[in-house]
Amino acid sequence: MELSAKTLHFIEEHKEDDTRALALQGKKYPEVDMAVAVTQISGRQIAARKVPSWAQRSGLLYPRHLSMEQCSSESTAVYKASLLKGETFADLTGGFGIDCAFISRNFRKADYVERQAELCELATHNFPLLGLNHISVHHQDGVEYLQSMSPVDCLFLDPARRDGHGGKTVAISDCEPDVGALESLLVEKGGTVMVKLSPMLDLSLALNELHTVCQVHIVAVNNECKELLLLLQKSPVSSQISIHCEHLMNSGESQHYTFTLEAEKAAACPLAHEVGTYIYEPNAAILKAGAFRSLTQSYPVEKLHVNSHLYTSAALVPDFPGRRFRVEAVSGFGKKELKEFLAGMDKANITVRNFPLSVAELRKRLKLKEGGEDYVFATTLSNEQKVLIKGRKC
Repeated sequence: MELSAKTLHFIEEHKEDDTRALALQGKKYPEVDMAVAVTQISGRQIAARKVPSWAQRSGLLYPRHLSMEQCSSESTAVYKASLLKGETFADLTGGFGIDCAFISRNFRKADYVERQAELCELATHNFPLLGLNHISVHHQDGVEYLQSMSPVDCLFLDPARRDGHGGKTVAISDCEPDVGALESLLVEKGGTVMVKLSPMLDLSLALNELHTVCQVHIVAVNNECKELLLLLQKSPVSSQISIHCEHLMNSGESQHYTFTLEAEKAAACPLAHEVGTYIYEPNAAILKAGAFRSLTQSYPVEKLHVNSHLYTSAALVPDFPGRRFRVEAVSGFGKKELKEFLAGMDKANITVRNFPLSVAELRKRLKLKEGGEDYVFATTLSNEQKVLIKGRKC
């Protein structure tokens, strides 16, 4: 993609401007390719949020908005790269190239495969600017490339998760390419295969459909589940698949928890008779993984109810993998106690766990605005009593 000097100058001059407003000013700048300029400015703005190290590099070119929104963030790409290393690597669904760029640094030789010509053109331009001269770009369908390629140490693919009408898909068989249909070929061609799937996918369904999974990694960023990663391997592995829950935070901190489904099923799950001094809410990765029982074996906490997914303790457990709160009040729904519970509180952050009302319905009933430093949990205790718990972060 060749950009004129005037277009490049315009992009630099307006890199922080509102792209929607710029898109309407084409007639004002006849010597500027406004459509291209808007795409590049928008891409750079998204990169500043998602891939900050790239946003700081001059000369990089960006794809259309949808490709930018769908690409991995730098933090998740770095995490994926931490799991893979070897001599040879191939990314069968290259996209904008974020994952390929970060993972390939751990390999001597890498291949980027993408069927969209525009994205291949961008990759050919960007990779050398990033010092990634060891990546070969292939404008080809990933499945066709897979069928004829030589084996590599590691394969990566991120199947498209949208159907023909633009709707989101969450089943493996609805993604393109279909990993289930390709599984035997994938593990023949890759010593390790990493598959990135929708965080909405049912993990148990995925494990039932695929037969060579050796590890699962569930990645959350700032308490939002972002990626479900499956590692496939042909060589015999343990029958107990390890599930890694990784929570990455803007602060640079991370929370990590590992368990197996067998251990989760076998774990005792002590239930609390009452709400203690502290309550805990597991992070999004753990909630997605379903590690509800084993948490009570790994940390000195008790569950409020078998279905509530909130935990409590008398003493603070500072390393619990989730949010931690000091309990300030507990209330049932009697008129008098509810009045005392709400006294002096006009807003709160409300969470509902195993409770018959939605957050919106409860907020309306309690007449509480959103926000503030108070956190209210509406839940059910082990004796089936419905309660409200007020807490402050600690």
